[in-house]
Amino acid sequence: MLELIIVRHGQSVADIENRYEGRADFPLTNLGYEQAVKLALWIKRNYPPDLIVSSPLKRTSETAKIIGKEVNMEVKYDNDLMELDSGLLAGLLKSEADLKFPKPEGGHKAHEAILGGESLIEFRARAERFWSKLICTHYNKETINKRILIVSHGGIINMLFRCFLCLPMNDEFVIHTGDTCVHLWKIAKGKKIIEFINCQEHLLQA
Repeated sequence: MLELIIVRHGQSVADIENRYEGRADFPLTNLGYEQAVKLALWIKRNYPPDLIVSSPLKRTSETAKIIGKEVNMEVKYDNDLMELDSGLLAGLLKSEADLKFPKPEGGHKAHEAILGGESLIEFRARAERFWSKLICTHYNKETINKRILIVSHGGIINMLFRCFLCLPMNDEFVIHTGDTCVHLWKIAKGKKIIEFINCQEHLLQA
């Protein structure tokens, strides 16, 4: 059985400043750090991983390192886990971006890159590439109860969810992922199992 613990990073500076984040490399806030510490303790107690893989951006790498330190494990990084490349929007205040770069009527088409960033098709392809590498490397006849912790971003987590369930790439179906939210997916004997999504149980701890 392959267990996948999918985690979003803690609160970042861009979150509280209401900015488009994407590839803009903002760190965790003090609250984000506290969220990550609580998550790390909860992961250690309930779901100690065999491998940690993270996006290299600061908000995710900082979250992953806090977990890695708690479970005494090195973090591996994969650029395919980075958030959607939103081009010129990255780092801008949302109010500023809406004035400078208003969305076209009907939104961007799936094949259209967002202001020099990625198109929806390119974003899905990147998620599929990561998913293919993951499954080909870690889910095979020799796999026995392996647990992988993936630390990433809300957008790419939604794309990975679509990869997991073979859903289309459109955004008609969205799973919410709050600060340090946890999703648990499993693959066992060819069956795909969703144990839970959007869990923040750890944040209730004192």
